[in-house]
Amino acid sequence: MIAIQKSADRGYANHGWLKSYHSFSFASYYNPQKMGFRDLRVINEDYVDPGKGFATHSHRDMEIVSYVLEGGLEHKDSMGNTAIIYPGEVQIMSAGTGVSHSEYNPSPQDLVHLLQIWILPDTPGLTPRYEQKKYPNEEKQNQLRLVVSPDGRDCSVTIHQDAKIYASFLDAGKQVEHQLGANRHAWIQLITGEIVVNDSWLVAGDAAAISEQDKIAIAAQQNSEFLLFDLA
Repeated sequence: MIAIQKSADRGYANHGWLKSYHSFSFASYYNPQKMGFRDLRVINEDYVDPGKGFATHSHRDMEIVSYVLEGGLEHKDSMGNTAIIYPGEVQIMSAGTGVSHSEYNPSPQDLVHLLQIWILPDTPGLTPRYEQKKYPNEEKQNQLRLVVSPDGRDCSVTIHQDAKIYASFLDAGKQVEHQLGANRHAWIQLITGEIVVNDSWLVAGDAAAISEQDKIAIAAQQNSEFLLFDLA
């Protein structure tokens, strides 16, 4: 079964300095039919104005992944981490027992465009942790590059959940396949371009929730970028 979520059906919030599209219920956007998919709880596509950002705030018991698409996002947290996240990098913050952080666009002229992803942890009350790694585009070109996993395999960042995230850039006319294990599910978030997932057509901003499928075939109709979540 493949269920398509169209880009236009996402929630939307305009805070002036922040424009955000919500795949699932978040903040003032509430839809009881969209409370997440498996352990995937949040995918927000955010556009942050120059010189603006999220003031210091706190989280607990959540695995928070930042995937920057354009610009640079400055991160500071109560664990003492300070970093700027650029396209090609993946950051994860395990909030665990509690962590405070801020996210800021330090550029005076450029927008930041990113995906903010929240995944429920497998265990509450863990020690907070932070990790950030860079993945060159050639490692994602016309293939699925594992960037998040529960065991850190293949230099992926580690998550406290039985979940994996793959990133890919597909050239027009190229195809990749992913085998789902027994009782596994997938979510595909298309960032740019157009793809066909098995027999379902997606355009930029669309997503596909996939269950009861052994194999996923993803064919690019245009140059495309997407994330694939492999979930229990």
